[in-house]
Amino acid sequence: MSVPQFKRILLKLSGEALMGDQSFGISPQMIQYVADEVCSIAELGVQTAVVVGGGNIFRGIAASSYGMDRASADHMGMLATVINSVALQDALEKKEVQTRVQTAISMHEVAEPYILRRAVRHLEKGRVVIFAAGTGSPYFTTDTAAVLRAQEIHAEILLKATKVDGLYDSDPAVNKDAEFVKKITYMEALERQLRVMDMTAISLAMDNKLPLVVFSLNEKGNIKKVVCGEDVGSRINSD
Repeated sequence: MSVPQFKRILLKLSGEALMGDQSFGISPQMIQYVADEVCSIAELGVQTAVVVGGGNIFRGIAASSYGMDRASADHMGMLATVINSVALQDALEKKEVQTRVQTAISMHEVAEPYILRRAVRHLEKGRVVIFAAGTGSPYFTTDTAAVLRAQEIHAEILLKATKVDGLYDSDPAVNKDAEFVKKITYMEALERQLRVMDMTAISLAMDNKLPLVVFSLNEKGNIKKVVCGEDVGSRINSD
């Protein structure tokens, strides 16, 4: 049996990851796949928190680029993350995994408000907690929200599941000669402007010495492998 190396983790999922082969929205097959992957670590007794982006539905920063007020656009993006979070909650609960969605924007009929102590209590009871609506403030990405929530709940590691198998020195989809980066410090990632996360998120993780693993979501079992200490993807540390 696989033995987890971490007691409490935070998993960051992009909204785009939920699209699957679609160009927009939520793929039913992909949401089931993600639920299976999350379920695989919850069954190991790992306290699991999740932050989901909203880029498959609406990207605030993109909307602001064509004239929409940035604060309004970001609030719309936050609502998109709530849609994704409720969809993931539904998929997990169909697999009999107790799940709670907590939102940074109050919407009591849809989900709980974000309350740190309540979130920690849910985790201690073995429930998966999905943090929605980012930080609740415009101008902050869900990457920054993920680092912030990971720090608040004292997660031991932040797992960032992406479309690629780790960190590269340039975009592998554009540059076929892009070099894979196995290990790097946060400072090096900032200096080289590697787009693993936005600068605010990287700086916050660096200041709090939060380790980060970047890996491919599309390879089945990867989340469980990372949690069990296998050498998967790229790792970013403070030193």
